[in-house]
Amino acid sequence: MLNIGDKAPDFTLRDKDGRTVSLSDFKGRKVVLYFYPKDNTPGCSRQACAFAGAYDIFSDNGVVVIGVSKDSEASHQKFAEKYELPFILLSDPEKEAIQAYGVWQEKKNYGKVSMGVVRSTFIIDEGGLIEKVMPKVKPDTNAEEIIDYLGLK
Repeated sequence: MLNIGDKAPDFTLRDKDGRTVSLSDFKGRKVVLYFYPKDNTPGCSRQACAFAGAYDIFSDNGVVVIGVSKDSEASHQKFAEKYELPFILLSDPEKEAIQAYGVWQEKKNYGKVSMGVVRSTFIIDEGGLIEKVMPKVKPDTNAEEIIDYLGLK
């Protein structure tokens, strides 16, 4: 996983509408980049809804919110519609960004070991450097922790 002060790896992925989005598109703005395992699962839905509920606070302060999973564009489209998600969702089926940020890791669930996305959030500063790394975040409190850290209230 990347560390504070590292240059955030750039990537270009497709959003839920098939448009290409690059991290470098947001140079000069603070970015909250969060990686999550799967659309429409309980934890991921709660996390996305928490970001959606706090979206105006982020937006009013010029902070970009981007969620990334390996789900398809079509899956993201349904997920965004179902929960009225106003922020960017990017599809990373080839795990380009997921691996670049080191969030594809071994996971243990009920004694079973498998590889998967570890729910993690990165705050990237206006210059493209990683300002904060939040590994293994809790879906219900992640958005609020970021707001507190950034002093956005």
